This record gives sequence, structure tokens and C-alpha cells, in this order.
Amino acid sequence: MMTTLIENTFMNPDTAEYNASLDQSDREICDLLAGEIDKHLPEAENKIWHAHPVWFLEGNPVVGYSKLKHCVRLLFWSGQSFDEESLKNEGKFKAAEARYTGMDQVDKQALKRWLAKARDIQWDYKNIVRRKGKLERLK
Repeated sequence: MMTTLIENTFMNPDTAEYNASLDQSDREICDLLAGEIDKHLPEAENKIWHAHPVWFLEGNPVVGYSKLKHCVRLLFWSGQSFDEESLKNEGKFKAAEARYTGMDQVDKQALKRWLAKARDIQWDYKNIVRRKGKLERLK
């Protein structure tokens, strides 16, 4: 299995393949996001889940990104609990997102803060099916 070196971290080969399938602008955004996530959540497991890169802490999804029609969406599963004005609510659970159309829109300081919160504030998505759609706070 081959890994790709991005900003002194080794990207999961499946994530690298996902990013490589994108056009240059979107690939640059995704490579930046993957590098920052790996740097600030080194203990997280990264894999392709539901067709896009997701990072897990102890089996619980915390952050991922995906290519949408006109942007790249960065999603935090517990992001609504982060109290971050620049993250927008997404879906009916606790997720929040940021959307990017260019690398220059990625605020690395905000991203670092959000990733720290992703570690410290978690809702239990791992067991949501077993709990019949009810989320419980882990941290």
C-alpha cells in the first residue's frame, strides 16, 4: 500500500486516490484539509466512508470532506456543539459544515480550533443506529 506525502504527513492511500480524482482546485483544497486534519488529529483513523474521506476517533466519525457540485464541504459530525459562528448547521443531527471554492478560503487557525473541538466535543454517531436515531453526548 502506497501513501502520499502531504506537508510532512503521510496521507491514507484511499484518501489520496479520492483527492487525485478531483480537478486541480478542489484537489488542492482537499490535500490541504487532509494535511491539516492529519496534523492536528494524528490519533484519528482515516478511511473512505460513504464514498468520501472521514476521520474517526475510537470508531466515532468526527470530521470529513466531500466534493459537492460547486464546492468542497468540510463536515464536523458534532460541529453544532462547537459554538463557532463560521460553521453552518447541516442536517437534522449535530453536524456543521464549512464550504470552500478556493484554498485561500481555508482559515488554518480556525480549522485547528475546530479540530481540537472535534476531539473534545463528540456525540455518539457510532451507535446511532442501535439507539434508533437518538444521539448521546460522549464528551
